[in-house]
Amino acid sequence: MNKSDDQLIDIVLEGGPAELPTRMRVPVDDNTRERIKLPHWGGHEHFELVAEPEGTEPRVYRWSMRTRIAE
Repeated sequence: MNKSDDQLIDIVLEGGPAELPTRMRVPVDDNTRERIKLPHWGGHEHFELVAEPEGTEPRVYRWSMRTRIAE
């Protein structure tokens, strides 16, 4: 199933690996409310919501931890 553009939100990432972009668009779901998890180099980078501005401003997520993918 393809996500339509109106099901995407703009986010800003603070911290985490330098290789990750600081701004991106991600699909909206129940998990993006408080935290997001991005796959990165054999693991996941976890970010927690720190600011949800009014209007069209992006949500701000701060890096909280990294987990490895179990083999």
